[in-house]
Amino acid sequence: MKLVVIADAEMQKEFESKGIAEGIEVHFETSVQNVNLPADAYFYLLSESSLPADLMWITEAKAPVFVNAVVTTLNNLPKHAIRINAWPGFIQRPLVEICASEENKKASTGILNAMNWNFKLVPDVQGFIAGRVISMIINEAYFALGDDVSTKENIDVAMRLGTNYPLGPFEWGVKVGLENIYYLLKSLSETDIRYSPAPLLTKETSL
Repeated sequence: MKLVVIADAEMQKEFESKGIAEGIEVHFETSVQNVNLPADAYFYLLSESSLPADLMWITEAKAPVFVNAVVTTLNNLPKHAIRINAWPGFIQRPLVEICASEENKKASTGILNAMNWNFKLVPDVQGFIAGRVISMIINEAYFALGDDVSTKENIDVAMRLGTNYPLGPFEWGVKVGLENIYYLLKSLSETDIRYSPAPLLTKETSL
């Protein structure tokens, strides 16, 4: 099976860290303009902000495309696109979240099984499951920081020790990217005010 992965250097390393299964041939590119190889599947792991400019390429691809689309849902993607939660750090998680239409479920699960990836098919909602949880934890931490409950460093330590999380909420924010967190929260808050971004998070994102 031949795969083409479009990703920056950081995401290429994350993809490789999952291990390349026997019989899988992977080619890495940094932009869709550099892709000139046919493949059995493509992984578009660039920032979601790049998606609008590359949507035509995804539409014209001749194979399934796993798209880093944490906020963008299937109804705004080409029919053969499969959503994957590819925020920085999320590909490395033991379980990868994907979302596929009924017509794409067989193809997407077959590809990931061949890659020996553990994955979970989840509903077609903004943020998937893990993205929503992490974003809310980070948002609440920013509310606490804004209320002078404690410092960033102490809140991170408390969360790591108290919940056994690998990272504290502010560390997660740096890893994932505050812009990604804010973009998801802002989108979710349009229909549910519980997701409204904390003022301090909004301020830091706009700096």
